[in-house]
Amino acid sequence: MTDLTREGIKATVGEEMVKVTVDGQEFEAPKGQMLIQAAQNHGTYIPRFCWHPRMRPVGMCRMCLVEMETPKGRVLITACTNPVADGMVIDTKSEVAKKAQEGVLEFLLINHPLDCPVCDRGGECPLQDHTIAYGPGESRFVEEKRHFEKPIKISDLVYLDRERCILCARCTRFSDEVSGDPLIEFLDRGNFTQINTFPDQPFASYFSGNTVQICPVGALTSKAYRFRARPWDLVSIESTCPHCTTGDRITVQASQNEVLRFLGVDAEATNWSWLSDKCRFGFEFIESPDRLTSPMIRQEDGSFTEATWTEALELVASRFTEIRDAGKGLAVLGGARGTNEDAYALAKFAREVLSTNNIDCQLDDGLDPQFLAATADRARISDLDSARTILVWGPDLKEEHPTLYLRVRHAVQEKGARLVLIHPWRNGLDDRATHKLTYRPGSGAALLTRLQSEEGEVATALAEGPLVALLGRTGYGEDGRLAEAVAAHVRSLGGKLLPLARRSNVYGALDMGLAPSLAPGRATTDNPGKNAAQILEGLAEGSILGLLMVGSDPVRDVPNGELARQALEQARFVVALDQFLTDSSRLADVVLPVEGFAEKEGSVTNVEGRVQKVNRVVPGPGQSRPDWSILDDLSDRMGRSINLVSAEAIAKEIATEVPAYVGVTWDMLDAEKDGVVVPLPEATQPLVYLPADTPGKSFSGELVLHYARTMFDDGVLMRHGPSLEHLAPGAVAILNFDDARRLGLSDGDQADIKTSQGSARLTVRIDPSMNHGLVYVPFNQPGIPSLGSDPVVTVTKA
Repeated sequence: MTDLTREGIKATVGEEMVKVTVDGQEFEAPKGQMLIQAAQNHGTYIPRFCWHPRMRPVGMCRMCLVEMETPKGRVLITACTNPVADGMVIDTKSEVAKKAQEGVLEFLLINHPLDCPVCDRGGECPLQDHTIAYGPGESRFVEEKRHFEKPIKISDLVYLDRERCILCARCTRFSDEVSGDPLIEFLDRGNFTQINTFPDQPFASYFSGNTVQICPVGALTSKAYRFRARPWDLVSIESTCPHCTTGDRITVQASQNEVLRFLGVDAEATNWSWLSDKCRFGFEFIESPDRLTSPMIRQEDGSFTEATWTEALELVASRFTEIRDAGKGLAVLGGARGTNEDAYALAKFAREVLSTNNIDCQLDDGLDPQFLAATADRARISDLDSARTILVWGPDLKEEHPTLYLRVRHAVQEKGARLVLIHPWRNGLDDRATHKLTYRPGSGAALLTRLQSEEGEVATALAEGPLVALLGRTGYGEDGRLAEAVAAHVRSLGGKLLPLARRSNVYGALDMGLAPSLAPGRATTDNPGKNAAQILEGLAEGSILGLLMVGSDPVRDVPNGELARQALEQARFVVALDQFLTDSSRLADVVLPVEGFAEKEGSVTNVEGRVQKVNRVVPGPGQSRPDWSILDDLSDRMGRSINLVSAEAIAKEIATEVPAYVGVTWDMLDAEKDGVVVPLPEATQPLVYLPADTPGKSFSGELVLHYARTMFDDGVLMRHGPSLEHLAPGAVAILNFDDARRLGLSDGDQADIKTSQGSARLTVRIDPSMNHGLVYVPFNQPGIPSLGSDPVVTVTKA
């Protein structure tokens, strides 16, 4: 089994060193490392098209031909498929090698169109660069080039120009080896060989944008970037993805104060340059014309009018002070999509100015804050590479944690790890699972009891370490405490944990104290406040009168959206800090415009506790301001100043006041390419050890609901991105054939889906892979209300 790493492919983990001579320079390289990578690591660049350090070598383009000395004389070899060996002598600049490279380029250019002035790849094209550096200078070919219809739309996001393709197979290999979506392939033969999709099957991969980035020519281009700019016109700044909890490193590129694209950065600790399409194309909301540009105050008729910052802040300060001084309840929801600095400012504002511990950055869709933030035996993402067994009992990683999906897939496929997959339904990792167990939502505790008591292949696999477990809620009908019970079992086996939650900076927000039971630095509070569900219940009942929402949309994001709507309608006074008017902020009394991603500087913390930098690239629209600045103004007006001067000053305060973050400065984050992992707690966080202690419900009804998220939905940032807004799978109810027949339903029928917390009329889809007694409905789809977190469901034909 080979080992794909940043340094190339190694035959052994021990990295036995061998001596190699390249162009007269002798150096040592790990035995088994590919010659092309070893030479590059020591200053010699060998041209290539098909080779990629994160994929298996194939030697298709032949551009990396070099001469190697053998007992029988010199021979030409491909540097990308030959590992280094002790005593190897290589000449990359000999006349024979140069002539071979010239010949390869001349053949590649026979049919390649000379359309560089209109090609999106122009200016950053390896074929351009190699033609100048290694090409013959002129072509002997004067005949007509081959022609194809161009471009063709192979997906909603990617266009294909077959005339430009040099058949390097990077795109096909990525789709097959890395993402597991072999939807693009070679067709035809000889001179008519081309890349294309299968008939009537678009390139519907969640990772299709990666093929655009790794294409060495302009054959694959993205719809969002086509004809937008030239690379020399772009300002490029490295940052961290605003969509996922893995902390993917990206390059944000902008021109004339407009963000035009995200590119993946090859960060060893996180994403290896790969991005999901949600991360890659999820930048268009930044320039949306629907962005809020000035404060807005709701009138009695429900409409909003623009106001000055002074008017809006005075109104908010007056009403919040009145509620606070009267001893009535105030609460805060949100803060997990911003920076650590914003989260720290919000926690400080809530506790010191609003005098409340009713704070929750999760929206009733996550796990216990102490379990997420203070797990002592937390794994690193890189631990997946050395794991003997990987347990995934949580959300579908492909839908909700795409980078972790790719890392787990790589560990199983390339490293030989065994994957134990436990999930109610079909999962993106099914084709790589060594063991797959399914269960009805609500019966997870019983399944765990059997795993603890039984002997068998699954129990044996879990007992053989190193064991890494990725744990979370498989859907909203599942009690979050089940994940803790599973974690307790994993801990008893000596395994490590990666507890999973949603929203890009939820771990940083929890570390900064945005939880009812946590103070900054993961310390428990003496007087815990209410969580999100309790806050909404309190607003609906009248025990809490005021609410501050920061970048949150509880009407769409809380599983029980109807409760959230009632809570906001019943609340005495609601303030929203947001970039858009959302379903929730439309119910607020005051909406204040804030700067978003790429418009402010700060830091974020990922799932493994890795702190990374977020950088400013463009200014915010209109009168928008950073969160901390607004909160500081409000604190002054409410008579309890929190003395916030700048985001950098807040970062310095965090580095001195927040345990675990002591000494973590912006300068350190700028210097460390992969960020800084903050230390884990010394004490082991107590967990629920017995499933019997987990008050998960057991449901005996004929049907139960599996209500889970998909990568694309009706989230506010997706809704305001033209490339992504139409990719949500839509409002459907998926059933097994037998269940549908029993209910008198056929594929395409309309059915009424009802739980104790909501109802909706949905289109029926029949899927033979669906388990009996299970109904799957994707969460937060356009045009349908929330169904809530109660798994008991009734389905009737409309």
